[in-house]
Amino acid sequence: MVSQALMLDAEEGELLKEPARIGKMGISEAKAFAALKSHSEAERRRRERINAHLATLRGLVPCTEKQMDKATLLAAVISQVKELKKNALEACKDLLVPMDDDEVKVETYFDRTLHFKASICCDYRPELLSELQNAIDALPLKMVSTEISTLGSRLKNEFVLADRRNKNALDDAGAIQLLTNSIHQTLTSVLEKGSASPEYSPGTTLPNKRRRVTFFDSSSSSS
Repeated sequence: MVSQALMLDAEEGELLKEPARIGKMGISEAKAFAALKSHSEAERRRRERINAHLATLRGLVPCTEKQMDKATLLAAVISQVKELKKNALEACKDLLVPMDDDEVKVETYFDRTLHFKASICCDYRPELLSELQNAIDALPLKMVSTEISTLGSRLKNEFVLADRRNKNALDDAGAIQLLTNSIHQTLTSVLEKGSASPEYSPGTTLPNKRRRVTFFDSSSSSS
């Protein structure tokens, strides 16, 4: 009596039938060929999924070459993603949108009197808003306005502050510089406090965010 077993054609990648011996060796070979068949089917499905995804990418990349190889396609996709990210950053430049980088900005402008426009961008944590409020209250400034936006676990808070003293108290450039430095240092300390705290480390944020602290001390804008 002859039973049929399966073998893998190396060139075609297909399973073919071949005679198998009866007995213990035949049973062992049958199990091996069954495992081989299962592996072959899994590999075929994996290749089909990869090819389907590559076909989707070809349709998304603005390129005249329809039959590009995989390496060329992936290079084109990387280039396109970088370009889209650059465009998104440009579009959001003047909008209150939290970015991936931690950031503190301080700049000054005049609107009949001197104003300070300050912002902080970082991961949200439960105590952050109260820390910011306490930090701002400790400055010799009054809050004119504040605006907050969030995106996922990221938060950006922008403040407009004015001097509590009389109109002519900050005519001295040195005094303006000193107060601008104080605002910058105050917000940076809040930022660093959150980074150093082991109690809050949201899993949804990027693990290697870059720290970016920007400082403007000139009258860079006007209403």
